[in-house]
Amino acid sequence: MSEPTSIDRRGFVVLATGAAVGAAVGGPALAQQGVFTDTLVVDPLRQYVPDSADKPRLQRRVSGSVSRDWQAYFSSIGNSAILVDTNDRVLHLWSPDGFYRIYPTSVPMTGDMTRRGRTSVVLKRHDPEWRPTDNMIARNPDLPRYVGPGPDNPLGIRALNLGFPGAYRIHGTNDIRKIGRQSSNGCIGLFNEHILEVYDRVQVGTPVLLI
Repeated sequence: MSEPTSIDRRGFVVLATGAAVGAAVGGPALAQQGVFTDTLVVDPLRQYVPDSADKPRLQRRVSGSVSRDWQAYFSSIGNSAILVDTNDRVLHLWSPDGFYRIYPTSVPMTGDMTRRGRTSVVLKRHDPEWRPTDNMIARNPDLPRYVGPGPDNPLGIRALNLGFPGAYRIHGTNDIRKIGRQSSNGCIGLFNEHILEVYDRVQVGTPVLLI
């Protein structure tokens, strides 16, 4: 197994097909730049790392994300496979045609909202509707009880429901400020352009591992 390839802390790199950054089949790796801090360090024990206490949920976090081998996490990628690293705040996607990319994500606001473990995609939702859960309403009674598809929808333009009990999803977001931050009520959020790519490459039954 080859050594992992480091990714610049000042921005996430979206990895295209290939064994190393820049060695993609069909073209070079694509850089997704952003306004990130590089003052936070990866926790060597891979524990949940919160945003800074003085600026909760306002400080984006970029760790030294690395490319990974799917064999360390899955027995097969015949139906694609998703690894969500809530510590690094990234999503890894592998497809059977050799496609592999890493996407920046938002993560839950607190460690106790974060689900970890194995599940799968159980429903794909195009232009999803959104309703807050009872727990969300308890935390914020002013939330709207329903939001239809459109620019105000917290789920963005696509959503992948996961098999965990409750409303756990991988979805897009219309508020790009949330990406790279502790900003969700339990779900994993991606830029809309990235959830489009993930949505098109996964199926109901695609395995998902959150760590």
